[in-house]
Amino acid sequence: MGEERKAGEQAAEAAARAAEQARELQDAAAALLSRTWAEEEALRRRAAALREDLARLRKAAANAQTEKVHEDLDRASCLISDGDIAAILPSKAHGTFLKLLLGPVNLRARKEVQLKVKEEYNSYRDRTAIVFLGFPMILLFLRSWLWNGCFPALPVQLYQAWLLLLYTTLALRENILRVNGSDIRPWWVCHHYCAMLMALVSLTWGIKGQPDCARKQRGVELFLCWAVMQGFAMMLQNRYQRQRLYTRIALGKAKRMDVVWGETAGVEGQLLLLCPILFFLQVFEGYVGFLLLRTAHRGIIPEWQVVVCGILLIAMAIGNFANTVDTLMVKSRFKAKMKKSKSKRDLAACTSPTRSSLTNSAAGA
Repeated sequence: MGEERKAGEQAAEAAARAAEQARELQDAAAALLSRTWAEEEALRRRAAALREDLARLRKAAANAQTEKVHEDLDRASCLISDGDIAAILPSKAHGTFLKLLLGPVNLRARKEVQLKVKEEYNSYRDRTAIVFLGFPMILLFLRSWLWNGCFPALPVQLYQAWLLLLYTTLALRENILRVNGSDIRPWWVCHHYCAMLMALVSLTWGIKGQPDCARKQRGVELFLCWAVMQGFAMMLQNRYQRQRLYTRIALGKAKRMDVVWGETAGVEGQLLLLCPILFFLQVFEGYVGFLLLRTAHRGIIPEWQVVVCGILLIAMAIGNFANTVDTLMVKSRFKAKMKKSKSKRDLAACTSPTRSSLTNSAAGA
């Protein structure tokens, strides 16, 4: 009994010491967090004030002829937007989409977490590009080999459901990346919203079968053919652009948080290959939309889903074409400006007019 009492007393003392150590650690952690928060808040106020001063100086120096002034302002803006300072600045507005899905939470992450999110985003696009290419190829092959020229409704709707998931996750990830400093053109995020709506509407679209299913399913067939070409273009662009982005980051011409969806950011040989493919896909996308509207007008498939999908395809094709042309023009102007500059490296390392143009174009082909 004496030994048991002694063991119990020792256990009680050990437990009391552990509880005291836990309280001390809690107090130390709370004090550390309080000091860190106070220091971070002071730095945040200084950074916000400096950013406002830079905006005023940039307006005042708009007509200045001295290149040194603009280079110093660009260098300071670059440090604020792409350096460690950016992690403590107030987060950008999340937008309705993020608030709807995630609520009013702070999505601004530390630099190492931001880079992990960006790498996972790029890896996700690499994986989904394979499915984007393979799924419609399998459907087209089975249509001729197994289904006697007619698509069953279920496999096509499974693909449409996957497209809805794809564009929703892409839009979600891109909004989070924008909050954390990636300059993605707003149009490409808007394009994914349109694609989400189209996939959702197409899920309610009844796939017509026999008789004369080949004529009734002509729009589905053309859309799947376009998806095969789009998947091929995505895989080609992802392969070249990932390598090109790493080179641009090493040379100081791109931010580490920039993403690789930018067909106009590559070398000249790549542009000669990708641009014709993208323009052809955009024209073909508009043609598929026109075909859907024509089938609805002629009464072949007189359903409202056909009209909505046709309008969305045409709108996305026009928007994609206009933004791709604008990206090429901005890139051309920036290259001309870089040739005239005496300090190319300083200007290229900082935020430039092409930053938002070189990020997300291939998604909207």
